[in-house]
Amino acid sequence: MRSNYRIVGDFIKQSKLKNEDGCIDRLLGVNLDKKFMPSVANLNGVDLTKYKVIKKGQFGCKLMSVGRDKKVPISRLTNYDEAIISSAYFVFEVIDENELNPEYLMMWFSRSESDRFQWFQSGADIRGRITWEEFCSLPIKVPSIEKQREIVKEYNTIINRIKLNEQLNQKLEETAQALYKHWFVDFEFPNENGKSYKSSGGEMVYNAELDQEIPKFWEDMKLPDLLEVKYGKDYKHLEEGSIPLYGSGGIMKYVNDFLYDKPSILIPRKGTLSNIMYVDHPFWSVDTMFYSKLKNESFAFYSFYYLKQLDFMALNVGSAVPSMTTEMLNSFKMVRPIDRVLIDFNSKLNSLHQFAKERIIQNRKLKDLATTVLSKISQTESPKTEQVL
Repeated sequence: MRSNYRIVGDFIKQSKLKNEDGCIDRLLGVNLDKKFMPSVANLNGVDLTKYKVIKKGQFGCKLMSVGRDKKVPISRLTNYDEAIISSAYFVFEVIDENELNPEYLMMWFSRSESDRFQWFQSGADIRGRITWEEFCSLPIKVPSIEKQREIVKEYNTIINRIKLNEQLNQKLEETAQALYKHWFVDFEFPNENGKSYKSSGGEMVYNAELDQEIPKFWEDMKLPDLLEVKYGKDYKHLEEGSIPLYGSGGIMKYVNDFLYDKPSILIPRKGTLSNIMYVDHPFWSVDTMFYSKLKNESFAFYSFYYLKQLDFMALNVGSAVPSMTTEMLNSFKMVRPIDRVLIDFNSKLNSLHQFAKERIIQNRKLKDLATTVLSKISQTESPKTEQVL
């Protein structure tokens, strides 16, 4: 180890506080993105006194599967004053925050180099675990506390901008879904005079196929009238590239070829059925996804938000694993608005989409910059952020 490095174990101590009275019932775990997440376990009848307590500012990590995952699930609790965590986790804290800034330490744990070091440590164990002592042997460069705070401030500037963009996009998504409901569920779309259709006396007629009243001159249709559902394909033959590869959770990686290069709606076939996605760039989708060929791009956002508002889990036709079929999708009955309303809706939603897309592109640059900052902290210098902020 170089002389200007020390080991993490010099700066931290374990906390072994148990939930002895069982009063704390907020159970958390840590995922591979190094974030705390609420547990989905049913705690009815569970003895909560066996769990460890983790307090705000403390770290939680699990060392059992580092070899398999090639990452250490580790995070610092910031959103809650206290919670409980499985006894399989180690809970620890910084001994002296005037010597080592806890946020700086979390940045060090977030480096790919740190995960790689710990993965190497796991090589001798068949299950890929590492010991607490091995974890504590992670080398760390600790500059002056002033320099640490400077680095943390720069990093947080980037991360906070990413979070702000994500919040803005969430608001845009909520606005889009509310607009869809207002126009096509409540039928309060603007009439020829710009007034809300139904509440201003717009004529409604009963449609037997849909078993509901719909605006006059509107009709019923099925999803295949709007789009053709296609199966995604295997991607194992593809090489690394710049084209996004989509799975049910979103972008999995980037590859060197596309399956389709026009606007499309992506629908998971298995797993997270509700994660419907709209894309307007070349892409590849995996074979556990459907993609779609739109028959009229003026229907794109209407089709997308129709699918988004469906309760796919309630419609699940699978057994052990939630799944969707083309037969189910093609059977969906829906309202067919008049062209004027569809075109107007698509135009408004396209504006929202383009604004959100700009935030997504900016966040990709910011995330790359954050990664660069993490990789540079061993040099106690980090790049400037003005160019994307």
